[in-house]
Amino acid sequence: MPPSGKVWLELKSGGKMTDDTLTIKGLEQGRAKFAYKCAEAAKACKIDKRSKEYKSYVKKIPMLIKTNGLGATFAFVKSKSKEDIEKSGYAYKLIYDHTTQWMRKDDKNLWGLKESDDLVETIIELDSPQYRAATNEILAFFKWLSRFADGLIEGEAENVP
Repeated sequence: MPPSGKVWLELKSGGKMTDDTLTIKGLEQGRAKFAYKCAEAAKACKIDKRSKEYKSYVKKIPMLIKTNGLGATFAFVKSKSKEDIEKSGYAYKLIYDHTTQWMRKDDKNLWGLKESDDLVETIIELDSPQYRAATNEILAFFKWLSRFADGLIEGEAENVP
């Protein structure tokens, strides 16, 4: 049975890390860095209650994606979004905007999300392999986002649906 993880990659590549390893590490670091900035932006909301709602919603979205699918989840998030920071839907707007910004950062242009495109419209037009890849990417992004939101934003939102 071959060794696992980094050791096996070093053995396989003659003692050096392969480009694949560096690419995966770079992707994870990019996700983490962007998610941290998003969580910091949510924490900086003028209204503390919106930050707490953001934290709660970010934790729930991965399960919504797994249960209902990516398209349905972000259609829901978009429908609940409110531009006014005074309204509870503002946290959903932040989540929608942060996810859209992350998907636009796609260097390989896998989803084709341009600056003028809407996230939900793009998601529902993806073919099956792209849809699965987008789902996996967004779930990976939310893993980091929920960790940072949990660590940076104190307290829990009350009466969150």
